[in-house]
Amino acid sequence: MLPLRAYTFIGLNAIRALSIIALILMFSSSIVTLVHDVQGVNRFIEAGKHLSSSSNSTTSDDTMLDCDYIEGTTVPHQPAGAFWAVLNRLLIIFQIVILILSELGWPAKFFDTFFPVLGADFGLGPLGLFECLLGAAVLSHHVDTFALVSAFFLFSVGCLNIFIGLVFRGSARPRRSIFAWRERAKDVLPTNVGVGPIRADLSSPPPFVSKVWDGVSEKIAEHSTGESGKSGYGFGRQGEKAAGLKGFLLTKPAESLPRYAPKPSGSF
Repeated sequence: MLPLRAYTFIGLNAIRALSIIALILMFSSSIVTLVHDVQGVNRFIEAGKHLSSSSNSTTSDDTMLDCDYIEGTTVPHQPAGAFWAVLNRLLIIFQIVILILSELGWPAKFFDTFFPVLGADFGLGPLGLFECLLGAAVLSHHVDTFALVSAFFLFSVGCLNIFIGLVFRGSARPRRSIFAWRERAKDVLPTNVGVGPIRADLSSPPPFVSKVWDGVSEKIAEHSTGESGKSGYGFGRQGEKAAGLKGFLLTKPAESLPRYAPKPSGSF
């Protein structure tokens, strides 16, 4: 019985594999669509030259020239339509390459610096959103079956990644990382300790013990010598003599008994 973390790891990597497959299919279908668009534009240009050189024009030729899109392509029949169609496909291919590298996690430093939403600190939500946008951009045009299936598959995987991102949030990428054990190893005790009992080094005291002992020694020295550096005379004869030299008079208190003591009797 595997732990829950293992099942999570397997499931997230299975979704990653589906995402990479969908992106590769989308990459291939975009190249095929780009080739078909270029071929369709060439046919359209040849048909226009044929009509301009001949006085007789057929109905099919007139219909092809009056369409909103060039026949058999995704290129709109408008000024610079071919340029924008080709640029659109090239941008889609570029974005797919970026997303594939993000799924592979290489180079991680590049994504963490320049594309943080696709880096290790973010979840799978932004990745799924980009995949849905690419799928919707292709599905919004009339394309062939291969491109249609690839775009629909990518859109579905994008929705799944958005859901996974909402569930796991920012921990989705670390959970599915193949080298995550290296990060987890930093949080456990070291395993390179030699076999046998641990012996303390008593040759020198720890730093905090030496600091405490130094402070206590300084206080003892100050107390013994005084703040002025002179020693005291105590309460004996030397003390009385020193007090007399400084002008202090020490008087002996009168002898008296406490109130609770019995009065002495006159005779025994």
